[in-house]
Amino acid sequence: MLACNWRGRVGAGGVTDSAQCEAADTAAKAAYGRLDILVNVAGGSGPIGKTGIETTPEEFRDIVDLNMTGCFNTMRAALPAMIAQRYGKIVNVGGTFGMRGRAGRMAYSASKWGLRGITKSFALEVGQYNINVNYVAPGMVDGPRFREKVCAEMAKRLKITIEEAVERHAQDYALKRVTTDVDVANACLFLASDVSRQLTGVDLPVDGGWAML
Repeated sequence: MLACNWRGRVGAGGVTDSAQCEAADTAAKAAYGRLDILVNVAGGSGPIGKTGIETTPEEFRDIVDLNMTGCFNTMRAALPAMIAQRYGKIVNVGGTFGMRGRAGRMAYSASKWGLRGITKSFALEVGQYNINVNYVAPGMVDGPRFREKVCAEMAKRLKITIEEAVERHAQDYALKRVTTDVDVANACLFLASDVSRQLTGVDLPVDGGWAML
């Protein structure tokens, strides 16, 4: 399995460097003999709390390059081997802001909407080779980035504590709880397994009931 879950894991240039992605693909096949599963988890949050007008061109380009071009590069590197063996599972981890949009997160939302398009186009192109390409859309995922960036920004703006900010986010969801990394991993495992053999091009929200309700 080739899993790009950290921009530096692939190499010095990260997933935005197509040569590094091709090298990682070659290394994975050399180590394991074949490549069956690609999970694209590398990504960033982009500017938080900025309107589209306040977002700089550099901030916009950076997040779009990481969240869209990075996935394109890894898929382009991995797919020839999957096509040749007539088997493959690709899971792109996006986000619910790529399904509903979000004020103050324009650049991030744009990158995740774009990743959905990449996912669906590739699904149509490679389905004939028995390759599934799907999209997992986490809501807010509890962890350092969520608490130290998203909740910290809300806490500062509303003059509340971090824990109160976490609870405010939880109240947005039908299940009244924030998604965990294990929730996201389980969704990826489902789509990377043959249990989901007849699913391709789907958007799977893992958000406690926000994007679709």
